[in-house]
Amino acid sequence: MLIRNLTADHIYLVCGYTDMRKSIDGLAALGAVRFHLDSHQPALFLFYGRRKDRIKALLWDETGFILLYKRLENGRY
Repeated sequence: MLIRNLTADHIYLVCGYTDMRKSIDGLAALGAVRFHLDSHQPALFLFYGRRKDRIKALLWDETGFILLYKRLENGRY
C-alpha cells in the first residue's frame, strides 16, 4: 500500500529561497549540506520558493525518498 503512517524524528525548515525546479536528488543534497546531516535518516526537510505559495517536503522512509509538493491557489505561506 502506498499510503501508510509516516514518521520523522526531526523536522528541518530550510531557510532562504529554494529553486523549486530541484528534484529529489538536488533537495536531498541541499538539506544534507545545509544541516551537515545524512539525508537518509527519518527526518522531514521543508523547502519553499520565491513566490511563497509553494512548498516541497522531502522525507526518507525505509524504502526511499518521498517528495511532497503543495501549491496554494489563493494566499501564501
